[in-house]
Parts: sequence; structure tokens; C-alpha cells
Amino acid sequence: MQHPTKSTEQALATYPPVETATIVVALAGQPNVGKSTIFNALTGLNQHVGNWPGKTVEQKTGSCTYRDRRFNFVDLPGTYSLTANSVEERIARDYILHERPDVVVAVVDAAIPERSLYLLAELLQLPAPVVLVLNMMDVAAQEGVQVEPQVLQAALGIPVVPMCATKNQGLPDLLEAILGVVDGVFPYEPRRPVILPAHQAILEQLITLIAAAVPAPYPPDWVALKLLEGDEEIVALMQAALSPPAWKQVHDILYHHEDAILDVAGARYAWIARMTRAAVVRPKVGPLGLTARLDRGLTHPLWGMLALLGVLGIVFWLTYAVGTPLQEWLDGLIQHLVTTLHASLHSMPHWLVDLLSDGLLGGAGMVVTFLPILVIFFAVLGFWEDTGYMARAAYIADRFMHAMGLHGKSFMPLLLGFGCNVPAILGARIIETQRARRLTILLAPLIPCAARMAVVAVLTPVFFGKGAAWVAWALVAANIGLLAVIGIVFNRLLLKGEQGMFIMELPLYHLPNMRTIGLYVWQNVVAFLRKAGTVILIASVVVWLLSYFPADGDVTQSYLAWIGRALTPLGQALGLPWPLMVALLTSFVAKENTIATLGVLYGDFETVLPTLLAPSAALGFLVVQMLFIPCVATVAAIRQETQSWRWTAISLGMMLGISLGAGFLVYRIGMLI
Repeated sequence: MQHPTKSTEQALATYPPVETATIVVALAGQPNVGKSTIFNALTGLNQHVGNWPGKTVEQKTGSCTYRDRRFNFVDLPGTYSLTANSVEERIARDYILHERPDVVVAVVDAAIPERSLYLLAELLQLPAPVVLVLNMMDVAAQEGVQVEPQVLQAALGIPVVPMCATKNQGLPDLLEAILGVVDGVFPYEPRRPVILPAHQAILEQLITLIAAAVPAPYPPDWVALKLLEGDEEIVALMQAALSPPAWKQVHDILYHHEDAILDVAGARYAWIARMTRAAVVRPKVGPLGLTARLDRGLTHPLWGMLALLGVLGIVFWLTYAVGTPLQEWLDGLIQHLVTTLHASLHSMPHWLVDLLSDGLLGGAGMVVTFLPILVIFFAVLGFWEDTGYMARAAYIADRFMHAMGLHGKSFMPLLLGFGCNVPAILGARIIETQRARRLTILLAPLIPCAARMAVVAVLTPVFFGKGAAWVAWALVAANIGLLAVIGIVFNRLLLKGEQGMFIMELPLYHLPNMRTIGLYVWQNVVAFLRKAGTVILIASVVVWLLSYFPADGDVTQSYLAWIGRALTPLGQALGLPWPLMVALLTSFVAKENTIATLGVLYGDFETVLPTLLAPSAALGFLVVQMLFIPCVATVAAIRQETQSWRWTAISLGMMLGISLGAGFLVYRIGMLI
């Protein structure tokens, strides 16, 4: 049993009692323990999503009111520890140390508490009081794991709250526990892990040497532990804070006791074993649990890959079976509004009526028709993620990532690319080595984002009718295959065959939370609508103006026609008339502009395009669209993350060359068949 050290007690004493002020709560936990589900259940739509200051890691904050007390929740990034090996780990510990939340809620998976409690062992070393949440109690019962919260609470000396966040069970108990800690009702007496006896004296010697020089708000005992762990950030901090003679003493101790990190980690695992010995009862060897049975197939090298392809197929099938009829209904509504607007504004100048109806409503309104497709796409993606399947997708993809000198961690940001290439590129910061990070950034635009998929979802039924789903599936599969080929080539040229290690947690399967999925869909749809109301709206107006002037509405004599005709030789090589070349150009602003531009230039393009293009030219156009240079926001993200115009130009040149070359081959081969 370990009581708070003097420095930790002093740090806790500086936390003022919270009576009527807003209670600030930080949610911490490993990935896939249901932390975001708890956050969404507590805050609902009272959320703000942004980035941590100076970082590209997403920051979520939200609020709720309970018993006339206001709670502000901060959802810290998911992390396995608080050692500064990644941006997420630094953000989590820096927030707790510098922002001083009133309570930290540590969320663990009740089905595998021994794995999840390592983070709690580190959190208890920080000054903020901690409340432990045993989430997914239903999954634990499903796996035959019995957890006694009261026994664990008595062992730890901190509040322990059992919860099933997917069913909204235990939320009031959590809020009561938080109030009990901040109001001093709960006797908060945490039993913290201590270093093993072999290095206890060394730790105390370090604390004595550094105590006077440790800058606020770091507790000296915590800093000393981090020095023994070899934490590079803390080592640099103390090297700057101590005088050269004092630092030499500290350095000599660390040099002669490099094995101390084993005693630090060993003490935490021994502590976890003591804390859970009486509180957690696992089933005797018997029939396999649900997760083990499913993973026999879903993580198999062959069957797992087939399952992954099947999951993608389900996404596209739902998109076309449900989303396309809704899209057609919205398209009819937009056309009706355009006609009504023309009739009601007949007294205004003709060009202004056309601008409002065809440019604004026809252009941006066309983009709004994507909503059913995007809602289905994000809902299915959120469903698979919330069940725990997406972690298996990363596991299955890891063996292919290795062929490119990457690993499953690179798959995570690439997976984000299916929503938007920008967060995929920003997410590459989680990759440790610069070369692997740069390669991931170069490959990210090859992932078909939701905007590209929306364009494909609209145009494939126009060109291929009932075969649209198969064509879309083939286009995505071709993109991913091309990504693998290019990655292997780049690995040989840039990474010299460099390989990386990858360790990840496969969460237990569990029922998804519909509220969490709904909020995920809502946030993505709102972000899309904001984009449609700004960048795409402006681009639609610009395209309309270029198509209207100087010939007062004669598109064939407009500025846009002049630009398109200048590209006629290139268009002829691809079997495309100039309006489609113009549509490709406008997609540089935003991929959805392809549809908006076609709507402006052709009006009812669903009827016109099939009569203009041969099937091979139509397929070639879709191939170019899928591989064309990314949107301007993605280009800006590439420049920001690589800090190099050279690498940005390489990315653009690569995408432009590949897209036009692939489109040309598809068209020419198709004409020969």
C-alpha cells in the first residue's frame, strides 16, 4: 500500500474546492475502451471539435449540467501510456499537468482490465485526482469475466464506477463520483505503485538531487520516475533546469542504472496484479468467447482479407441501393426550385436570375444531393469502427504495409483518407520516422475520399446503370492496388527497404452505440455542408460566371469554353469533350465541383452524358477523376506537413501523371475490345 508522496500531496493541496464553479473533467484511456462513447453520451450535441493548440490531433470538448452543476469534459487522445513517445501521449500528460483539471476520469475495458490499468498506474502519479470507470461491463459478462467494482475500489482507494456506456448505464453514477471527489465527500486515498526495492534508494537519491530545480507544475517524484524511464522530454527539461555539475550527478546515476526502467514497469505490473487479484475472476478454460471465434476468420490472412473486401462491398451496395433513390428525389426537388425561381424572378435582369438559379442554386444545390450518400457512408464506417472491426482491418492491412516499408500505424491515417485526405495527411504525424511519414503523406491522396466517392456514386449510374456498384467497387480496388504498387516502388527508392515495428490492441467485439454513430455522422455532414456553403459555393459561382460571360449565356463562346478548347488535344487523347476537361480542372478547388460544373455546363447531364461518351471514355474519365490531383486543401496540408514545396510538387506531378496516363490506357484498351 502506497500513500501519496509529499510532493504529490502538496500538488493536490493546490487544487481549490469546487462548489459552484464549472467542474473540468478530463477523460483519459487507451484506444477502443469506449471513452468517446462516454463523452458523447454525457455531452450530446454540446460539443466543440477543433485541434489542440499547435497540434493537428483532434480536440473534443463538451459540457453537461447535473444537479445544477456544470461539467466541462475534455476528451484526451487515446494513449497506452504517458511517456512522451507520441504526440498523443504528450498532449494527455501536458494537459493534466498544465491545465489542472478538477478530475481525471480513467476509462478501462472491464473485459481486459489488466491491460487497461497500466495507464491508471501512470495517471495516479500525477497530481489530479482520478476516478476509474469500468466500461463495457456487458462485454465482460459476455466473455465470462466477473469484475467486482467495490472490491477494486477498496484496493485502489479511488472511486470505481461500473458502466455500460452503449446502453447509457452508469452515467449518473459517474457524475456522482466526480462530485464526491471535488466536494471532498469521497475519502480519496489512492494506493499508488512504487518502484521495486532494487531501485528505491536510487529514486529517492534522484528526488533529493532534482527537487529544488524541478520547474512548476511538475511533481519531483514523477520527474524522477520519468528520468529513470528515459523519457526524452523530461531528460531535456531537467538538463536545462539543473546546473552542469548537478546534471552530471544525475546523468551518472541514470547511466549506471539504465535497467531501472524494468523495475518501474515491473512495479506497475505487480501493482496491477495485486489490485485485480480479488476483484477480477476469469473463466476457466472452456469454449472460445465470441471475439476469439470471430477473429479466427476475420484476422485470417486469406479469409480476413476477403471479409475486408466484403465490408467495403456492403458499403457501396447500401450506398446505391438506398442512397441513389434519395439522391434522385433531392435532385428533382432542386430542379423544381430552379424552375420556380426562374418564374418568380422574371422581372429581374436575365443574367442575375440565371446566376441565382443556375449558378447558386443549381451548382451548390447539386452538391447537397450528395447528403444521402454521405450519411450512409459515414454511418456504415462509424458502425464498423464502433464494433471493433476497424482495428482488425488495420491488423489485416499490416502485412501489406510492410511491403511498402510501412506498418499498421500507417494504415490508420490512410484509412482516414476514405473520409477526407486532409486529416489522413495530418494524421501521419503519429508515425515516428520521417521517411515513413513522408511516404504515407505521398500515398494518402491515392485513397478515394468521400468527395471523390460522391462524384463516382453520382456518375457511375449515369454511365453504367445497374452495373454501377461493380464499377465503383473496381475503381476503389484499383486505387488501393495502385497505392500498394507505388508504395513498394517508393519504398525501394526512398526508404531503402526500411521496416518498422507495429504493436496494437485488438478490442473485444461489442454492440455499437447508435448515439455515438449518430454524432459521428452529424459532425461529418455538418463539416461537409459548411464546405458546400463556402468553397464549393464560391467555385460554383466562378464557374457559372466563366460559362456565362462574355457571350451572355452562350456556353460555347464563354471564357470557360476558351479554357476547355485549349485542352482539346489532351481531351481527344482521353476521348473526352472539353466540358469534362473543365470539370476536372474545377475539381482542384473541391472534388464535388465536378458535378457542380457538369450541372452548370450541361444542365440535365444525366441524360446528355451517356449520349456523348463511349463506355471506354466514360470509364477512363472516372479513372482520371479518382486519381486526379487532390483538392487545394489537401495540397495545402501536404505543404504544411512536409515543409517542402519540392515534395508538394512531387506529389502533384505524380498524381497528374498517373491519372492522365491511366485514363489514356483505359480509354485506348477499351476501344480495342
